[in-house]
Amino acid sequence: MIDLVLFVGRVLLVVVLYIFLFAVMRTGVGLVRGQRRDAAIWSIDVEKGARALRGLHVDILGPVVVGRSPSSDIVVDEPYVSSSHARFTLQGPALVLEDLGSTNGTLVNGHPIDQPVTLREDDEVQIGDTIMRVSRG
Repeated sequence: MIDLVLFVGRVLLVVVLYIFLFAVMRTGVGLVRGQRRDAAIWSIDVEKGARALRGLHVDILGPVVVGRSPSSDIVVDEPYVSSSHARFTLQGPALVLEDLGSTNGTLVNGHPIDQPVTLREDDEVQIGDTIMRVSRG
């Protein structure tokens, strides 16, 4: 009789352990999925510019530098674009655009900027002849 009680106890322990592990895995996968989905809150789409850039979609996961330099995150190979022209940065949930002292300036919705600007959904950013649209993921 004691053997039967010990056997049932072991089976119940294994069942409880599997239920616990399943619950932990389900919660962990949900957290990882949530982080990936929330990571790219903002994105940039190139609407007008060089043929190689048109249709480019970039999710903003950290600072994104736009410029003529090959080391830029978005390379705009135009004569009116500085090597490091502008930078998009995340500040909490907000997306901020900063001109990096470019010679010909950066436009937001057709207006030149001289200090960092907090962008909104569907704002249009122009660097040289390249026009990008900002959107929320």
